Amino acid sequence: MGKLDGRVVLITGAARGQGEQEARLFVAEGAEVVIGDVLDDQGEALAKELGARYVHLDVSQEADWQSAVAAAKEAYGRIDGLVNNAGILRFNDLVSTPLEEFQQIVQVNQVGVFLGIKTVAPEIEAAGGGTIVNTASYAGVTGMAYVGAYAATKHAIVGLTRVAALELAGKGIRVNAVCPGAIDTAMSNPAQLDPDADTEKAAEGIDRLYRKLVPLGRVGQPEEVARLVLFLSGDDSSYITGQPFVIDGGWLAGVSVL
Repeated sequence: MGKLDGRVVLITGAARGQGEQEARLFVAEGAEVVIGDVLDDQGEALAKELGARYVHLDVSQEADWQSAVAAAKEAYGRIDGLVNNAGILRFNDLVSTPLEEFQQIVQVNQVGVFLGIKTVAPEIEAAGGGTIVNTASYAGVTGMAYVGAYAATKHAIVGLTRVAALELAGKGIRVNAVCPGAIDTAMSNPAQLDPDADTEKAAEGIDRLYRKLVPLGRVGQPEEVARLVLFLSGDDSSYITGQPFVIDGGWLAGVSVL
């Protein structure tokens, strides 16, 4: 018996990284998974491998959300789970951040989560209840220099999660957020996307950095985040809603002077 047997879950940004690992784990636990992304080739290949359904989904576009819901219902008849995983990150000092860049990050990270809740929550209610898990960040519960737009959107996601939890609880929908710290994906290590990059050297540099910053002494793995998302999507978390769950190797706990 899988922990998600009989569930139909839409996961955004699921063609690679955290979303991919969430899709893999959810399928392994018995869910029918709808993989949403803008990376069509990767998403379609993953869906074929997993026996899932792929939909092109730009989370910043309401029409794409409506199409994704229609495709999911055509394939599986309903949706009773949503993982708002898609997001983008840009590094820039705040006063040098172009307005266009700030708005792009808001549109994907913040508006994307809003549209996901707005579009999918009625479907989850119609299915008899279920779960929504929003991907916020370590930077959504504390400050982080040079990622101001990203941090602003991730703080907003935590607030939106709490409001949605309050409004949707009576409809049988639990809403929580995961707040990952440093996770070994292309977002935190762009060298993974460069075929000419020395990925081993880049990984070593990241490892050295987080050995100093993170009490557990290492960067996190996307599979670890996926297991937390699974917990929040299943019956093991049946009395939990409206909460941000930090998964950061102890980074937020504080600093050591020695």
